[in-house]
Amino acid sequence: IPHHTELYGSTPKTSLPIVYHSDYNITFMGLEKLHPFDAGKWGKVIHFLKEEQFITDENIVEAREASEQDLLVTHTKRYLNRLKGNGHERDFLDDQRVFIMDMYNRHIYPRDAYAKRAIKRRVELDWGTEDSEYLQKVELHCDGALNEVRPDVIVYNAGTDILDGDPLGGLSISPHGIVKRDELVFRAARRRGIPILMVTSGGYQKKTARIIADSILNLHHQGLIGPEREGLSSAATSPTSGPGSSGSALTAI
Repeated sequence: IPHHTELYGSTPKTSLPIVYHSDYNITFMGLEKLHPFDAGKWGKVIHFLKEEQFITDENIVEAREASEQDLLVTHTKRYLNRLKGNGHERDFLDDQRVFIMDMYNRHIYPRDAYAKRAIKRRVELDWGTEDSEYLQKVELHCDGALNEVRPDVIVYNAGTDILDGDPLGGLSISPHGIVKRDELVFRAARRRGIPILMVTSGGYQKKTARIIADSILNLHHQGLIGPEREGLSSAATSPTSGPGSSGSALTAI
């Protein structure tokens, strides 16, 4: 039986391609302050972007919560019942439509040899990898992957746990390196006219919110994100525009 969803809707062309909802920020009687993960970082990103007068409540896209009926548009009931949080590699292990490129500290991730088989392009890094080597590999392998496949859309998992000092990442990338990494990925997509969706993902230091905001501002200053222009597909409403599109960009904070 087909399932109906009202999860998607049209957005004004003046909206910036930034999706956010205040419910992203987790609070529980102040106990969240004791957790190493900054559970309110997404609200802080929005605050910083407002301080820079880049966004207002009126020109960003408010996220809608997906119900079970929404999820059943693309997933089976059996899939939802079995979902155990094993990550996207396991989810797409045998799906030839999905090409996964992953850059990671090889000493700590992924600790799942079975799921690792799903990664089509593995970029393995050592402890303490710094900006120069990291950015060189980002550019090299982004171009290599996109020369190998021609995706309809790129989902870019832009974690900040690569930041120097992160308790889990084990790399030594500077704030500037993270900003530059995002720019390189967006430029690779733009050159090929491929729509891109960036999710801000993990990062376990309090200063990551400022870095994410700086990266979004840089993407805007570089002309890589902005309101929909005449003749361009809207990433907020049509993130799977075909290969012939002009390369829409959407940031989900």
